[in-house]
Amino acid sequence: MKKIFITILLLLLNSYALEIKQMPIKFTQNRIDLTKEYIKNSYGLDVKDINIVPQIIVIHHTASDDLKESFDRFYPEILLSDRKYIKKAGDLNVSAQFLVDFDGTIYSLMPETYMARHIIGLNLSSIGIENVGGNKKALTNEQLKANIELVKYLKDKYKTIQYLIGHYEYMRFEKHPLFLEKDAKYRTIKHDPDSIFMENLRVNFPDLKSVKDTL
Repeated sequence: MKKIFITILLLLLNSYALEIKQMPIKFTQNRIDLTKEYIKNSYGLDVKDINIVPQIIVIHHTASDDLKESFDRFYPEILLSDRKYIKKAGDLNVSAQFLVDFDGTIYSLMPETYMARHIIGLNLSSIGIENVGGNKKALTNEQLKANIELVKYLKDKYKTIQYLIGHYEYMRFEKHPLFLEKDAKYRTIKHDPDSIFMENLRVNFPDLKSVKDTL
């Protein structure tokens, strides 16, 4: 009887499917061309497509406490006019593969293995997870749970993934072979998400490397 129960439990666990809702940003040929242009300007690479081999998962917060407002920042293909400093790297708008709301709902914004502009130097090797919040509202336990589930899903799907980092840690990758940014002066200070959120997330994935493993 015990063996039957364990077998049923395993079947239930294996049949569990992470719910990811589709909320696509605008992604026409224009955005693809802008992505190729960004790769050329920032990394010095001529590419035939914008596919990536994921090796890093990067956790962000949007610095907006509203789902629609966060989504609306990513939706356009052209960088918004208030992002003047990062415009030097190209007109491609910022984005990420995923967006997680306060209640833990996970949204897919674009194909998982298309390059998103979400982190200086590491876009060609990383998948970005944006979390709504970080302005006046802190990230929630529901978001933490969703991030745990999403990281597990990605880690299981893409065996090439080795690292789990917060956006605020990216500059510590500057000497890593995966860091491709050519302009040594093109850096922005990031604080997202907070270190406690990352600690609570990382404890669930001892097999994924953190930024300290790059030193």
